[in-house]
Amino acid sequence: QVRLVESGGGSVQAGGSLTLSCVASGYTYDRVRMAWFRQAPGKEREGVAFISTYPSISNYADSVKGRFTIIRDNAKNTVSLQMNSLEPEDTAMYYCAADTPPYGDLWHVRENYSYWGQGTQVTVSS
Repeated sequence: QVRLVESGGGSVQAGGSLTLSCVASGYTYDRVRMAWFRQAPGKEREGVAFISTYPSISNYADSVKGRFTIIRDNAKNTVSLQMNSLEPEDTAMYYCAADTPPYGDLWHVRENYSYWGQGTQVTVSS
């Protein structure tokens, strides 16, 4: 069982930055694959960023490449999402997700993640 708690959401103007954090507990963290998803009103939940176990390989949705960075700290059981050059289209509820062994095949498929945080709201105004 993995428990995930997110923090760091808020409101920002377009072009601004935010950093989201997620703390995990209840599992050997260095064996957990981590990801961030987001869901805007009326839209499907979509994968934003992913980071594997060692050696921490990351993947990003095309819409955020070059603007978002996912980082994990195994010593602190955390994963963060640094978001720069935010756009109004980034407005959504952001969720931290965890995938434990046996791992799913595609990082952006929500069904591959068994554990989810409660979500944190990000609002970007133009």
